[in-house]
Amino acid sequence: MSSKTIIITGGAGFIGSHVVRRFVNNYPDYQIINLDKLTYAGNLENLRDIEHKPNYTFVKGDIVDAAFINGLFAAEKPDAIIHLAAESHVDRSITNPTEFVMTNVVGTVNLLNAAREAWKDDYSKYRFYHVSTDEVYGALGETGMFTEATKYDPHSPYSASKASSDHFVRAYHDTYKMDCVISNCSNNYGANHFPEKLIPLSINNIKNNKPIPIYGKGENVRDWLWVEDHARAIDVIFHNAKAGDTYNIGGHNEWKNIDLIRLLCKIMDKKLGREEGTSEKLITYVTDRAGHDLRYAIDSAKLQKELGWTPSLQFEEGLEKTVDWYLQNEEWLENVTSGEYMKYYENQYATR
Repeated sequence: MSSKTIIITGGAGFIGSHVVRRFVNNYPDYQIINLDKLTYAGNLENLRDIEHKPNYTFVKGDIVDAAFINGLFAAEKPDAIIHLAAESHVDRSITNPTEFVMTNVVGTVNLLNAAREAWKDDYSKYRFYHVSTDEVYGALGETGMFTEATKYDPHSPYSASKASSDHFVRAYHDTYKMDCVISNCSNNYGANHFPEKLIPLSINNIKNNKPIPIYGKGENVRDWLWVEDHARAIDVIFHNAKAGDTYNIGGHNEWKNIDLIRLLCKIMDKKLGREEGTSEKLITYVTDRAGHDLRYAIDSAKLQKELGWTPSLQFEEGLEKTVDWYLQNEEWLENVTSGEYMKYYENQYATR
């Protein structure tokens, strides 16, 4: 395996930390630079197990700061970017759309500009991999699936900002002939997920006998993918995709929110030694989110056929593994919900 220096943006976040760990452990000849701003969703405790590996470096910085990004490229001379840094919570995007435009659009363009300048000797030697979401496609009815040919139709400020960043990445490939690839993924679940999202929020609330909030009637449908399967797909796409290509990544696990939560309640009752049905009583229906898409479903046939990737876990098995992780890592969950995790960077890095 030839040596490479790869900057992974957003590497302290939920999906990013799994990608960083996979690349650090599987490719010892690669130098992995984890670039993260450490907003509320970035948590270096996610990477305690690899932080002292010789091929891993953490850099704190903001992709919105173009001068900083240009300096980082000049200093590190990366061979590739795997770009995951993003504001990703739809509710937050409804409250503050501008923040999503700055991080997801301006930040992506800053990275593209830095790469365009640094790699202009021969773009074919370098790769810019942009990790996106299925939400750019809008919503589906009761049938059909998103394919790579589905027209973009974003409905929230979050999905609009991700759609815009996708368009910029494609434009830089088409205009400047940069080696750019994109993947669009369905909802992820698994270890280290910040507890504002449905599954970790519900696990934490069930554990503490708090209400489980469900939007509307809970009939919104999502396709769920285990986060480690996503990291494995990113690995495969990064190493094997053709320049300019796009791949959809999905778990073939469509669940209505209410059915997912009922399954989660059943698993939690068993794990906590509660009488079956106890946790279901915590379900609380709340006013639906503005612009809430009814259904997403990903067709990942292209990825499976061309690059040989398939999801490794069915949802029931993956959800049980996820519950086990949260129950076995109560300190991590307590640190995240209390805000104590923010001190980890200061203790580990800022005083050096």
